Amino acid sequence: MRIEHRRLGSSGVAVGPLGLGCWPIAGMTREGITPAAAVATVRAALDAGITHLDTAYCYGEHGESERAIAAALSDLGPARRDAVTIAGKCGIHWQPDASRTPPRRQMVDGRPERIRVEVGESLRRLGCDHLDLLYLHAPDPSVPIEASAESLRRLLEEGRARAIGVSNASLAEMERFAAICPLSACQLPFNMLQREIERDILPWCREHDVALAVYWPLMKGLLAGRMRRGQVFPASDSRHKYPMFNGDEFSRNLDFVDALRPIAARLGVDLPDLVLAWTAEQPGITTVLFGATTPEQVRENARALACDLDDDARAAIATAIHDRGPVASRRPV
Repeated sequence: MRIEHRRLGSSGVAVGPLGLGCWPIAGMTREGITPAAAVATVRAALDAGITHLDTAYCYGEHGESERAIAAALSDLGPARRDAVTIAGKCGIHWQPDASRTPPRRQMVDGRPERIRVEVGESLRRLGCDHLDLLYLHAPDPSVPIEASAESLRRLLEEGRARAIGVSNASLAEMERFAAICPLSACQLPFNMLQREIERDILPWCREHDVALAVYWPLMKGLLAGRMRRGQVFPASDSRHKYPMFNGDEFSRNLDFVDALRPIAARLGVDLPDLVLAWTAEQPGITTVLFGATTPEQVRENARALACDLDDDARAAIATAIHDRGPVASRRPV
């Protein structure tokens, strides 16, 4: 994989081919994530040459992800700190809900006044005066996306963000957003098993010079190759809600993973390296966000930066994808 930095649309912001997705270190979907472990994970990414950190206002009930990033960056020298690119998101927050376990639920809120509150709090948590990239985390169906876009455009003009993006939006929503606010990036899920964006969003982004940041490249660990057949995920692990990790669908996905193993073995790389390298070289993909909860996981995934695929590997992967056939919805049940 070539380790050149890639520009986010027409903005002056650039990122590497891999970035650290900082949702897992918030500790809301995995057990045992301490503040010290979260800080160590971020620092391991920086030490491995991964300087793009992707977080959000709602990553943690009280901003645990943003606070961990601030702590990890606190003792960096100016030159090294300036090399870090932080992406934040606004428009989703947590609200108490006694009817749920845990007693909380996510609220999508794209009102301009709420966006400004969340961005201000994120900057305070991070100890920054601006974000390199600011996404609308998700369109709010009760608020015209043009109103949210106008709010983000004002934040861009004020210098509180260097570039603007939108996450988890349809193509129609992206087009409406871009008509109001300069759009430099979008963020959506994409992996070997889930390639829906290839139909319309990815071609549109390439045509309109919009960078594409993708998450779930390893599909919540499924494509890392360490899960076993019959594995049961506890209630505290959100993966138990997804069709991808249940029943016959899970078994078929593990068959697909087994088909990738000899490809990785021939190249002398680990399976996550193969998967991340393939994802990062897909046309139109600007940066690939992987999650981690330990420094060891970061270092393992960062090895993908040194993974070079050849034509035989690409052809074998394409065959495995074709043979797997249609995949169940990525959405939780």
